[in-house]
Amino acid sequence: MTQPIHIIGGGMAGSEAAWQAAQLGVPVVLHEMRPHVATFAHQTEGLAELVCSNSFRSDDDESNAVGLLHWEMRQAGGLIMEMGDAHALPAGGALAVDRHAFSDAVTRRLSEHPLITIERGEIAGLPPEDWTSVIVATGPLTSPALAEAVLSLTGEDSLAFFDAIAPIVYAESVDLSKAWFQSRYDKGETEEDRTAYLNCPMDRAQYEAFIDALLAAEKTEFHDWERDTPYFEGCLPIEVMAERGRETLRWGPLKPVGLTNPHDPSVKPHAIVQLRRDNALGTLYNIVGFQTKMKYGAQTSVFQMIPGLENASFARLGGIHRNTFLNSPRLLDARMRLKARPSLRFAGQVTGVEGYVESAAMGLLAGRLAAAERLGREPDLPPRTTAIGALLHHITGGAEAATFQPMNVNFGLFPPLGEGPKGRRGKKDRARAYTERAKTDWNHWISAFGLGQMVSAG
Repeated sequence: MTQPIHIIGGGMAGSEAAWQAAQLGVPVVLHEMRPHVATFAHQTEGLAELVCSNSFRSDDDESNAVGLLHWEMRQAGGLIMEMGDAHALPAGGALAVDRHAFSDAVTRRLSEHPLITIERGEIAGLPPEDWTSVIVATGPLTSPALAEAVLSLTGEDSLAFFDAIAPIVYAESVDLSKAWFQSRYDKGETEEDRTAYLNCPMDRAQYEAFIDALLAAEKTEFHDWERDTPYFEGCLPIEVMAERGRETLRWGPLKPVGLTNPHDPSVKPHAIVQLRRDNALGTLYNIVGFQTKMKYGAQTSVFQMIPGLENASFARLGGIHRNTFLNSPRLLDARMRLKARPSLRFAGQVTGVEGYVESAAMGLLAGRLAAAERLGREPDLPPRTTAIGALLHHITGGAEAATFQPMNVNFGLFPPLGEGPKGRRGKKDRARAYTERAKTDWNHWISAFGLGQMVSAG
């Protein structure tokens, strides 16, 4: 019988890796330390729990790199995308999910798979030597014992950054005489999609008072050993953005474009706060872009300054936690194996990709590569022209090790395009050319990988 692959961590990457390997006919033991060991960010013991936003971001697979990543994962039979689609919420052109229903569904599917065994408990330190194939998918909240053991093995220091969590509001507490439902630019094919967001308008005086309150609010104090830890630019606390300039928020998450206030259509708001549905019932909404390091008491008073949220009741307030990740360009080989101990393969945010789908995509690839090894095969790596291939190349050598930091998928990671048939391409044509090339190359790679053949081999 084929020896199992041990996967440490039941988040987005670990869950997807387990599914892919098992679907290829290889037994898997999935290790998750919750509920025996809790983390600051998690609230349940469910697998693939979404701890920050509930959005998988753009689902546009024709002109957006994130949407292309969604498409590639669907083509590969990805569990995360299947369950995301099954528990999708209206979100305009984005894919947002009911976080609890999504996690429950992923947990159920993995628990019911005949080749997957779920073991609860912390893996403290390096796994045993007789675990000859291990995927470490512990994410940004890797247990200290395991993180220290890996770093000791490599002789490197980990990089770290602060990541923040946005607050969630009870929908019934939002004042709909001031707020309204509308997606930016009315995006979406259905009325639900076109009205997927709650919008709270601010005039200039309200915006300026809000900025003043943000800057003056009491913030979380860091430990001495955390003081040199930077923020990840893609998930800055709202008050840090405000510190960079009073107009920063107005041209970031509070930009007043593509929306019309039906309560006062002749007046253009100075800024607009958006809330996105967080569950299928529509009872919970998260405040988009409002991740924060303010203390709890300050959050309530500051956020209730927003028109429409004066009486807001919070299901969860925001928070901040320290994320760690490997210097992957220096430490990992092209197949995401630790150079110092090749039986350890890494996947997800711990490798330096940022975002739910990016993490799951690296889990998808790690699960496939580990399963192929178990079956005595070494398939080609996905082409760099694909979204998954571009991410893989970035973390395993494409990025500069000296300045490596977490990265979302974007077309800047892809090999350049040639000139279009009529010369220089416009932005939209260039994006479509990237996605068309990627889809062709991804389909070829999936076909050559031999999914059906490998299932029968298991």
